[in-house]
Amino acid sequence: MDDALRTAIGSLRGQSEQSLRARTRAFYETEVRKLYRTGARPALDRHRGRGDAIVLLTASSLYLSELVAAELGFDDVLCNRFEVDEAGSHTGRPVGRLCFGAGKLGYAEAYARQRGVSLSECWFYTDSYSDLPVLERLGHPVVVNPDPRLRREAERRGWPVEWWGEALSGEDPESSLLAGSQPEG
Repeated sequence: MDDALRTAIGSLRGQSEQSLRARTRAFYETEVRKLYRTGARPALDRHRGRGDAIVLLTASSLYLSELVAAELGFDDVLCNRFEVDEAGSHTGRPVGRLCFGAGKLGYAEAYARQRGVSLSECWFYTDSYSDLPVLERLGHPVVVNPDPRLRREAERRGWPVEWWGEALSGEDPESSLLAGSQPEG
């Protein structure tokens, strides 16, 4: 998967950052907003009520992640970022390591270390089997709306499984949180 991500990032070479931001915004408005799940907002509110920092940890691009974070009030975003030259065009290279699989765990570890937080105190919600490295390290792993493979793994390890309902499909996105990956703590 790392190779596929690098190939996708490489395909951006020469494209304007401004253009990609605009296309991402249009994609967010038409496709992503309707993916928010009805049961997610209560989870977000529980953590906010306890004073937890809420961080989006995702393999998505910065451009998409910023839109989600702004709309849902995340405190920070850990994601894939792309190198841009002085002219405002993508070079086709990622900035830093890829935020995926074990690389995603590296982002979580560095973020927690910078803030003096132990990963054992953090919550992590995900629907992706590729997030096993993070699920294994954080103190409070929660599997959300999993596919059968991830559900079997969660049951085997005794991790909580939550069902956050169906996507809103055009309803008010403010009533829920994207069912994705975010360490909280």
